[in-house]
Amino acid sequence: MYAASREASSRAREALRSALTGSDTVAATTGSELFAVVAVLDDHRSLRVALADKSVSSSARAELAERVFGGKISGTTQAVLTTAVAQDWSRARDLVDTLVLLGREALLRAADERGRLTAVEDELFRLGRIIDDNPDLEQALQDYGKPADTRRALVQRLLAGKVEDITLQLVEQAVLRHRGDSGMAIDELSDLAASLREQIVAHVRAAVALTPQQREHLAASLQRIYDKPVTVHVQEDPTLLAGVVVRVGDDLIDGSAVGRLQRLRQSLA
Repeated sequence: MYAASREASSRAREALRSALTGSDTVAATTGSELFAVVAVLDDHRSLRVALADKSVSSSARAELAERVFGGKISGTTQAVLTTAVAQDWSRARDLVDTLVLLGREALLRAADERGRLTAVEDELFRLGRIIDDNPDLEQALQDYGKPADTRRALVQRLLAGKVEDITLQLVEQAVLRHRGDSGMAIDELSDLAASLREQIVAHVRAAVALTPQQREHLAASLQRIYDKPVTVHVQEDPTLLAGVVVRVGDDLIDGSAVGRLQRLRQSLA
């Protein structure tokens, strides 16, 4: 995002936090309704462009949002939407992407109010790994030649009754809207859940399963490095032979046997 959109997004997120009252019902409803708004804007280019048109006054844009969505969404969602469209956006797409982020945050805050945020984060991480390990599943989820209802039915078959309802909503929206790596899109949701708990995420590949004590030691070591609590998500990868590979954001720490052998080859070349 350009600077204008970053500032607009920040203000919209502040509006969401102020609007949510600590009720999981309000947060869940707001998240679901924001996703519904996004679906409308994705299907109507002229409307999303009009709502982000800086040449039109912010009050006029807010009135347009009220005419289109008023009475169809809750007062809380309408207030958040009004604040968002009243901001100056560099691109209409930035407005829509921010509404997606707000919907995700609202649903995750609902999970937090229910005491289920950690469970949702863990389910998202596990699902991301399942998709990464199953190319056929990933291809089916990303087959945009098929109707959205077909892919929605696939997500329902995979997850309905097996995960938190908020996990299901988040995954369904991400898969249906995201054009690209579905596993990566779900990892972004997991990272967002961790950030709401004021933690960062370490994605770890380990040659063998780590014991609880090893996980705790690794988390403590990373916390000393990054000066912030760290959530450790571990995926077994026997191809590493031994050791671990840790990714935190753009940082990569390769302590695997394969990594050491590669560095040795490079030094001898």
